[in-house]
Amino acid sequence: MKVVLVYPTWTGSYGIFGHFARRAAGWPPLNLALLAAIAENHGHEVSIIDGEANGLSMDEMVAATMEQQPDIVGLTATSPFFHISKAFATHFKQTAPEIPVVIGGPHITIVKEKALESCFDWLFIGEAEDSWPQFLDLLEAGRDVSEVPGLIFHRDNQVITTGQPANVSDLDSLPFPGRHLLDMSKYKIGTLEGRKNFSSIQTMRGCPWKCIFCASEALKTTDMRVRSPRSVVAEMKSVVTKYGITHFNIVDDVLTLWNDHIVEICDLLDQEGLSITFEGSTRANLVDEALIERLAKSGLIRLSFGLETVDAQMRKTMKKQVPLEHYVRANRICNQFGVEALNSVMIGLPGETRETVKKTLDFLGKARDVAQANFAIAVPYPGTEFHDMAISGDYGIELMSKDFSEYRRYGSAVTTVNGLSPHDLIELQNEGFVKIYSAPWRWRPMLKKHGVLGGLLMLFRVGKLLMKKSLPRNFTETKQEFVSLGDGAFGKVQDVPNIDMASMEPELVGIATEGSPDAPLLTIQSLPRKSPAPAGHIGHPSRPNLL
Repeated sequence: MKVVLVYPTWTGSYGIFGHFARRAAGWPPLNLALLAAIAENHGHEVSIIDGEANGLSMDEMVAATMEQQPDIVGLTATSPFFHISKAFATHFKQTAPEIPVVIGGPHITIVKEKALESCFDWLFIGEAEDSWPQFLDLLEAGRDVSEVPGLIFHRDNQVITTGQPANVSDLDSLPFPGRHLLDMSKYKIGTLEGRKNFSSIQTMRGCPWKCIFCASEALKTTDMRVRSPRSVVAEMKSVVTKYGITHFNIVDDVLTLWNDHIVEICDLLDQEGLSITFEGSTRANLVDEALIERLAKSGLIRLSFGLETVDAQMRKTMKKQVPLEHYVRANRICNQFGVEALNSVMIGLPGETRETVKKTLDFLGKARDVAQANFAIAVPYPGTEFHDMAISGDYGIELMSKDFSEYRRYGSAVTTVNGLSPHDLIELQNEGFVKIYSAPWRWRPMLKKHGVLGGLLMLFRVGKLLMKKSLPRNFTETKQEFVSLGDGAFGKVQDVPNIDMASMEPELVGIATEGSPDAPLLTIQSLPRKSPAPAGHIGHPSRPNLL
């Protein structure tokens, strides 16, 4: 069969934020590339159309897809971007109604048949590495696909669900993603060493903790699977050799969860003589001087931490009780060994008040070791405990919109919390940005990553926000205001109007996501580690979220 996988353009809908999103990183759709490689191994002809990387409009993406004369078209869904995939599928079906369109991803896995729009012929839920090739082979042979687990579709005016697909037990048995189907020269990421051509790569899947803003239960992310270090390094070597790419973003949830795993990868990199750089994310209490020094020696240049808030009670509520001192220490260690440290902060989590926001901003304003912080508005994505809290009104949270296309961390807010309206949350996000990035010693990293244009925009808008704060509110208040998008990015405020919750339909509407567009959409897995995951905070390793 001729298979065309499409990754639609998404940054165009974000206005000026799109500039910073593209500058920060243009991510290759490695989830689709993995599916493509699996399909090729089963004898199918596959192409990938990356509308984002190539700057294609909706009409251009449809035309490019039709040029390939596909037998089937595949899409993926992460939520605030599912509406874009739906729009493409609808547009494509108007042109070629006879060609089936399938879609998978975390949104589909969470909401299941609620995503079965008329523009989609089949939905894929869960891990698709096994179900995808089974489906293609049966479809090509003209046989009944209902024996394939993990499908949802209409038949005789009824919704058919074929159950949960089996997990892949050995990730090393999967092929490397089909990067040959992408123009890898187009994917660049901003770093303190300048913009780098890069590829994402995954060495393990899952996270043993259950923070309330992650859909850990719905997506079964606590089921940890790990690739062998030799397989990881073999893939890296292949990317370096074939594409000349020497920077990797390791998309593991917790890069340093098992020190022996990442250290063995570094040992093999050194043995192979691979001169690369890499980055990843981890918990602040899972690093120490010896580990960071070792990783930096083999190319670690950036590490991200999820600070979220400094309020102890809020951290307990969101089940992320890493003591605050670990963040200062982790940032200091990174600085010591020349590793860029990023810190994510969320405004609007359960229990948030103006006072708790001020505590977090005061901490960041004084913590000179914390050079960079990204201010996001907390979003209650479906499938998360946070979403359940927002529905039930716990901890002062009230959900103001069920349109998941508005569930963005920047430029809009969809909750009120303890009297803080969506507009209040956006203003506090701006205040946080000014508090941090009005310090001249924090400008250099922004200029390096976002370029001269991004730097000028950043300075201009910091000045604009400072001026706004110094003028009377009735003089400066307008319908549209700039909002901090983190790391120097801005967009336009899209305040959510008050909504009568009693009049809302009980069914989910719009689209939802787990994670960002760059998040891996397939649950790839391998053999479990012999040792249990560390607790990560106060608690028992077998029950890391309980005191």
